[in-house]
Amino acid sequence: MFVPIYDENPLKSFRVAFVNIGLILVNCVVFLLETTRMSHGTIAGFAVVPTELLGFASSIQVVPQSQGVALPEQLTLITYMFLHGDIFHLASNMLFLWVFGDNVEDALGHFNYLLFYLACGIAAGLMHALMMPTSSLPLVGASGAVAGVIAAYLMLHPRVRVWVLAFRFIPLRLSAAFVLGAWILTQIIMLVLPNTEQIAWWAHIGGLIAGAVLVLFLRRPGVVLFGRRVA
Repeated sequence: MFVPIYDENPLKSFRVAFVNIGLILVNCVVFLLETTRMSHGTIAGFAVVPTELLGFASSIQVVPQSQGVALPEQLTLITYMFLHGDIFHLASNMLFLWVFGDNVEDALGHFNYLLFYLACGIAAGLMHALMMPTSSLPLVGASGAVAGVIAAYLMLHPRVRVWVLAFRFIPLRLSAAFVLGAWILTQIIMLVLPNTEQIAWWAHIGGLIAGAVLVLFLRRPGVVLFGRRVA
């Protein structure tokens, strides 16, 4: 519905959100390796597969996820969030991270932001696995971690104005509460609709919940919630 392109929200605590930039670069480099160096089996070996993560693979017939990759299943809760299905999947996640992640890093600090991002991604992967325990489909993507960033930004800066492209080509200046609230509402609605695109909506919900909770404890001292007024 809305494609974010810019938020009117300058950084307060430092000049460069280098952790957020680093995460974007790592995701892009990994995607380049996916498309040039990795086989489908290798990629699946780094993905979260619910039946294997939860130990159901022995009782459910599944397609082997990889050849030559012996990664402990628990570690896939980290590796999966740096892989993406295609360039559009990557671009969507990185755009949201570019627009909103720097201000969340500003509010949390560099180390806490990295911890926050990884924790949201792990929570998203676990939520997906627990809600889809018999699924043998590999889960990849930063969407769950990015959902955590969206939840945190909404709680920190709901009044900030964000420039978006509505329906991909109409420029509008809207409040973050409206833009991100609409995104969250869409995720909830999609849970009850037939999932024809095989999108892991439960992972998005898991990331949102984790982000909303973790920002309460990981934000810098003195950083208030819902506290920034921008005309």
